[in-house]
Amino acid sequence: MRYRVRHLTEYQYSSAVTLCYNMTHLLPRNTAKQQILSQRILVTPTPIYQSAGEDYFGNETYYFSIQEPHKKLAIEVECFFEIDEADLPNQLQLHDITCGELRQMLAQATTAELRMVKEYMLDSTHIQCSQLLRDYAAATFADNVPVLQAALDFTHKIFTEFTFDAAATDVTTPAETVLKERRGVCQDFAHFAIACIRSVGLPARYISGYLETLPPVGQEKLVGADASHAWFAIFVPELGWVEFDPTNDLMPNGQHIVTAWGRDYADVSPLQGVIFDGGDTHSLSVSVDVQRI
Repeated sequence: MRYRVRHLTEYQYSSAVTLCYNMTHLLPRNTAKQQILSQRILVTPTPIYQSAGEDYFGNETYYFSIQEPHKKLAIEVECFFEIDEADLPNQLQLHDITCGELRQMLAQATTAELRMVKEYMLDSTHIQCSQLLRDYAAATFADNVPVLQAALDFTHKIFTEFTFDAAATDVTTPAETVLKERRGVCQDFAHFAIACIRSVGLPARYISGYLETLPPVGQEKLVGADASHAWFAIFVPELGWVEFDPTNDLMPNGQHIVTAWGRDYADVSPLQGVIFDGGDTHSLSVSVDVQRI
């Protein structure tokens, strides 16, 4: 399948920003099943300096600096790419390594690959392991349960026991609070799943991207109706990182577009940087369009 994605981010400041330095994670990355065909990024006002690169995790980055006064900042990204669908049933059937076997392999870490994935078992900016989270997930990730089946069951558990609520949390909400309140958004559910999986001694990483949303039958798709999204992946030897979406109770396959991955949201935030001046308040609007072509 081929897609076009347009992502427009606009900041409006209460007074002029005189200088800003920013880094973005807005350009989708190449993966085993996702190939970028072309892409462009347009910043207004025009930056005095801009450059593209890669971060520690191999994500596409874009740096820019604006040194003229401005009360509005607009960042428009357009990219074209194609996605191959994975054979998910075979993944579940053919890779039956258990959680106990994987924990033992990670403890020994006899290969470079296993040593590298262990960084995804540690605490990070937005994720802290705990006994409470371990207790919640321990039965699902018991030693005798296949890793992929456990991750699939845990995805369903979050989907059925938690409520999507855009007003309940923000990016700083701890996983234990999400567990207590049983509500949040895709970012919270991804962070919560990762925190639980790390708490039971397994590696998990955060994935940021886009999700194609389909309109009701007979209705046209609204411009800007698609969404930025977040989900998680768990590591399985020989197979690699396998993705799960607890917000929608499924394994991503075709409609999920990967922008970046890391330990948590702090590693892949769409825009981060510093500004000088700009007043006490600002407004933010984000529009995402995903189209099959």
